[in-house]
This record gives sequence, C-alpha cells and structure tokens, in this order.
Amino acid sequence: MSAEVPPQDARVAKHTTRGIFISGTDTGVGKTRMAVALLRLLVASGVRAVGMKPVAAGISSGARVNADVDALLAAGNVAAPAAEVNPFSFAPAIAPHLAAAQAGVAIDLESIASAYRRLCARADVVVVEGAGGVLVPLNAKVDMLDVAARLGVPILLVVGIRLGCLNHALLSAHAISTRGLAFGGWIANRIDPAMAAADDNVATLAQRLPAPLIADVDWCEGQGQDACIGSEALAALGIG
Repeated sequence: MSAEVPPQDARVAKHTTRGIFISGTDTGVGKTRMAVALLRLLVASGVRAVGMKPVAAGISSGARVNADVDALLAAGNVAAPAAEVNPFSFAPAIAPHLAAAQAGVAIDLESIASAYRRLCARADVVVVEGAGGVLVPLNAKVDMLDVAARLGVPILLVVGIRLGCLNHALLSAHAISTRGLAFGGWIANRIDPAMAAADDNVATLAQRLPAPLIADVDWCEGQGQDACIGSEALAALGIG
C-alpha cells in the first residue's frame, strides 16, 4: 500500500548527501551483510559513510540494540546516535507493524526522514537498510517502499538465490516500478549452496530485471563473512 502524502510535504527529500536503500526479496536474504559490505567498501575508499535501519524488530535478550543495527554501527566511520541510525526499534522478532501495535507506537515517515536528514549532515553517504521485503507493512497505510520514496534514494535489491527467487525478484521489481521509484541495481546472494541451476537462475534475472547486476556473491558457511563486492559497484550505484 502507498501512503497519501499532502502536497505541502515533500515526498522526495533532496540532499547533497548520497543515499541508497537496500531492500530484499524476503527476510533472511542477506540485506545486512550487503549493507555492511557497502559501508566497509565506502570507508576503504575514504568516504564518510553511515548506516541506517529505520525500523528494526527483534532484539536478543541482554542486547542493547538489534543485531543488524549493531552491525551497521560498527561498519561505518561516522559517529551517530543509535536513535538516528534506528528511529524505531522493537524487541519482538515479528512483523514491524505488529511489533509497533503491541508497543503502542506509530511508525511515521516524518520521524524516519528527520533522522535521515540528521545523518546526512554527518556523512557523505547513508546506506539505509529496510526490513524484510519491499512491501512489508509499517502501519495501516505505509510500507517499506514508502520509506525509500520519502527519502528520495534509489533502491538496491538483494535477491536471495534459492528456489522461488525468480518470482520473488520479478514481483519486487514490479512493485518498485509501479511506485515510480529508482531501481539502482540488484545483488545475487547465493544463500543456498545446493540450489539446482543457480547460474541459470541468475542469468534469467540478469535478462529480465530492469536494473544492473551489481554483484554476484558466493555462498559462505554461516553467511557471516564479508561479502565480496567490488569497488565498481559504487560507481554503478552512483555512490562511489
């Protein structure tokens, strides 16, 4: 669903800082791993970079923040308050709109945009990571694509290469196109080492997705190692 924004509110915020919105074809497809890889690549290139996860649901017992948020904080080279990096944080590991309802909190786009603007004042590039897939609801009217639209940043889609990835990726691309949003590129993340015809699936997506393949990332046990994303990805995304 797309939220209706009053004409006086700028739906697309304009900043000198460059940003990228990392979404995925589903939960568990490696969005955080790719966001961390991009942040580290930017830092290595001498860029002031900071991560952002507007909405996070799921905090381990005893942890101060969500694990994804912690990884983003560690990967950048710009000091920023956790409240700016992660404006909306919920302990239960459930859908964000459900977690927000349980907490009696309203997730709103202006709070997210305000935190993003403050991060833009600190950094050259802001790497924004979504939660779940492109159409994950945040409240009764707003979903994850509305966040990308409000921030005015292109979308980088992480495609988990596993059975069903063709349909998931093409539907995600259709949703991005329907909203009129910039589709900056996609990453093939090979999360299933036993998948049959994985190369053929990636080739099919390369032919059908209306955005460039930024990186083809091999599977690694635990998916905890740094993703191999080359510096050419930054130029392709316009953030290098």
